[in-house]
Amino acid sequence: MKNTRNLAGHTVGVIGLGCMSFGGIFGDTTETESHACLDKAQDLGVNHLDVAEIYGDGVSETVIGTWLKRSKADVTIATKAGIYMGQRPPYKNDEASLRTSLEGSLKRLGRDHVELFYIHRRDQEIPVEDVMGTLVKFIDEGKIGGIGFSEIAPYTLRRAATVHPVAAVQNEYSLWTRQAELGLVQACAELGTTLVAFSPIARGMFGETALQLSDMPKQDYFRPGNPRFQEPNFSLNTKIIDGYRAFCKDKGWHPSAAALAWVLDQGHHILPIPGTRSATHLEQLVQADQIAFTDEDRAEIARLLPVGFAYGARYNALQNKPIEHYC
Repeated sequence: MKNTRNLAGHTVGVIGLGCMSFGGIFGDTTETESHACLDKAQDLGVNHLDVAEIYGDGVSETVIGTWLKRSKADVTIATKAGIYMGQRPPYKNDEASLRTSLEGSLKRLGRDHVELFYIHRRDQEIPVEDVMGTLVKFIDEGKIGGIGFSEIAPYTLRRAATVHPVAAVQNEYSLWTRQAELGLVQACAELGTTLVAFSPIARGMFGETALQLSDMPKQDYFRPGNPRFQEPNFSLNTKIIDGYRAFCKDKGWHPSAAALAWVLDQGHHILPIPGTRSATHLEQLVQADQIAFTDEDRAEIARLLPVGFAYGARYNALQNKPIEHYC
């Protein structure tokens, strides 16, 4: 890739790689398949890997760790902690829990530090200033390079930034999820924080061929329960996106690459991290770096996929519970 972004003081390619699927969450996979995807990422200049303790209960981190041991690749790694499913409470930001999680992540990754460490979900019982104090300790100990948060509101970012700079905020942002434009995109730009956009290709909806509900594997615990993937919303969303898909075909673009290019077009402080375990799919995604929109292209995309076009909420009640809301 020819273009770059700044992330936690490191220069990375304009597209990162979300590694959630390495843990088998979206279908059966093997370490060999995941390593082939990581090899291709290295060849393509995709040098930022995003993972989390909870992805496959440590499996995704382990897969990256065994690949790093073999490849000796120079990559920037972000991992996340703060979600403890099956425990009460399920979201913890206390120092003991975060430290245990971080130490486990480092062991699985085969690293003595990570470039970026996110609070995966906020524990509202602990002031964010106290959480920042814990994270600053980790920086001082050399275990993490930068601090990140996931799914927080602009007001939390501003409070956190009074303690120490926040390197990144991770939030869903794509052509069909635009809430970040109501304050988070702007707050990140103001504070020098990278907005890391997850699910930038709408959880597969912007693929080259229309997604089928029957394609979703039994391991997929997220999409079948998500309102946008339930009928009648799913069929209505598919019909709208089909028009966008046809437009991309006429332009000679992969729809997923164009969706990433749209995210990149929204600001130089925004870094999309599409998730895939397919080397072939990754080759298509990085073509986003070669797409330059005209004003006419932007207008047509806005006509085909207007703000708020998606049928259904982006999360169901359970998925929505730990998310910070604003506006």
